[in-house]
Amino acid sequence: MSEMSLSPTGMETPSTSADGRQNGLTVPTHIAIIMDGNGRWAKRRGLPRIEGHRSGTRNVRRVLEALELYGVSYVTLFAFSTENWNRPTDEVRGLMALLQDTIEGEAQTLMEKNVQLRCIGRMDRLPKQLRNVMRNTLDMTQRNTGLTLSVALDYGGRDEIVQAVKQIVDDGVPAENVSAELLQQYLYTSDLPDPDLIIRTAGEQRLSNFLIWQSIYSEYHFSPVDWPDFDESALEVAIQDFSQRKRRFGSVAADL
Repeated sequence: MSEMSLSPTGMETPSTSADGRQNGLTVPTHIAIIMDGNGRWAKRRGLPRIEGHRSGTRNVRRVLEALELYGVSYVTLFAFSTENWNRPTDEVRGLMALLQDTIEGEAQTLMEKNVQLRCIGRMDRLPKQLRNVMRNTLDMTQRNTGLTLSVALDYGGRDEIVQAVKQIVDDGVPAENVSAELLQQYLYTSDLPDPDLIIRTAGEQRLSNFLIWQSIYSEYHFSPVDWPDFDESALEVAIQDFSQRKRRFGSVAADL
């Protein structure tokens, strides 16, 4: 008999099996999340948009703890896009301060939970203080062996590919040596597995320039729930949805 553990919803379930299944569910190895709806969540409550972002930031820990219980190994969170610089200056400034305070405040918790923090995106354009806090936390957690948490910060999928191509050119790689495999080695995610599941909250159904190279065979789940309210139950719905998909990666299933 398999050992029993509590699922995020409090139900007693078997521990994850060798084939990646838990309680009959196929659990993704890598989940990426577009955390959408913070501003709309705040507006409905008559609050400033920054309060929505603050509430959304607090929700990250709840979701990460649930994902750990499921046995997910990699999580990537879309925190700030290359396009988000176009938002009002006060909102951008507030977001940068919130990100800095959160990363600095959670550094010790990441160590205690054995989480390795990664950053994908253009760190060179971030405010100096945020950049320093991020680098310190990256260095602090780089040897942790538990969940790998990647934060997409000043990130855009097209920009990632452009930066990779520029580096390939700078390295003097002959055109005949350029391949999909080589280009992937120049991406921010070169040593990460592609996401199995991409979740977007708040009802929108688009990628918004997120992991466009890495997501070619990802499954998608679009939740109507705003990110600050995206709880264990909403996560369970997403994983159940993923578990029902048949992933063929371009091949033909044996039963067809």
